[in-house]
Amino acid sequence: MKINAASIARLINGKIEGDIAVEVSSFGKIEEAGHEQLAFLANLKYEDYLYTTKASIVIINDSLELKEPVKATLIRVPDAYSAFAGLLQQYQAMIQDQISGIQQPSYISSSAKLGTGIFVGAFTYIGENAVIGNNVKLHPGVYIGNNVKVGDNTILHPGVKIYFGCVVGNNVTIHAGTVIGGDGFGFAPQGDGLYQKVPQIGNVVIEDNVEIGCNTTIDRATVGSTIIHSGTKLDNLIQIAHNVEIGCNTVIAAQAGVSGSTKVGNNSMIGGQVGIVGHLQIEEGTKINAQSGVTKSVKQKNTAITGSPAYDYTSALRSQAIARNLPQMEKRIAELEKLVQQLLQERVGI
Repeated sequence: MKINAASIARLINGKIEGDIAVEVSSFGKIEEAGHEQLAFLANLKYEDYLYTTKASIVIINDSLELKEPVKATLIRVPDAYSAFAGLLQQYQAMIQDQISGIQQPSYISSSAKLGTGIFVGAFTYIGENAVIGNNVKLHPGVYIGNNVKVGDNTILHPGVKIYFGCVVGNNVTIHAGTVIGGDGFGFAPQGDGLYQKVPQIGNVVIEDNVEIGCNTTIDRATVGSTIIHSGTKLDNLIQIAHNVEIGCNTVIAAQAGVSGSTKVGNNSMIGGQVGIVGHLQIEEGTKINAQSGVTKSVKQKNTAITGSPAYDYTSALRSQAIARNLPQMEKRIAELEKLVQQLLQERVGI
């Protein structure tokens, strides 16, 4: 499908510089894009490619001042990255809308309730009393357990598993291999050294507009709910333990783990490979640097921490600077000790 510059500009509220009739049929990176492709420039590190790109249309920031003429048609917007992302979302939605119907083989319980405009891929299982909203896309191999609820316009990619009783909101995207509602890690130590399993009878609630990456696991609560609040984005390979609560519009990068009953506030940012121990309270707006180990609650809003154990980011940087200078400081101390010894010997000699 082709679309011209005028139509793109209307979609993203942009201003055109160049041929309004030029058409594109696909997307490309500015350094690689070719004829009939659309690219964008947001990072000035790539500005030189703007003057050599073969892309037919390039989205750029309003503030960019050109150093030389550009062959491509330009569309200026306040934020090129956001505008390009919006276009990709619309393009993806158009692709998703093209698939519908129920493929075979698949199993749908007679007590399940399905909305309109849904797609059920082959080898999908939908359990008893499950409720599937309108325009939901269940790609091949999805498992929907008994009494699960899935909201409107949600996309579950291949191999996603939603255990019994869990709730998934509207406009949620869950990528391949993710498991929602597996048992929390609850085992009670016994006097004989063995562990007794604590039944996990709660569920997982995922609110609206959440996106979850591939092979992430979110455990069901022991009692009550593990909750992922609206607007939160989780990367691939993340572990969210039982009874955890992740606040609205929080982002968590890959390989992070949040232990049981910890609560993370709204608008927090958690880097890759961060580990957070259980039963903590992480205040809203907290930023946790990659590979940090969080062992204590963060009680002040908008705090940045790093390290293992994690503490104030600025203090940590100063400590790192001091640590790098330790060899030189050791040498200076040794020289001072030698000088003091010489002075003492001279005084004794006097």
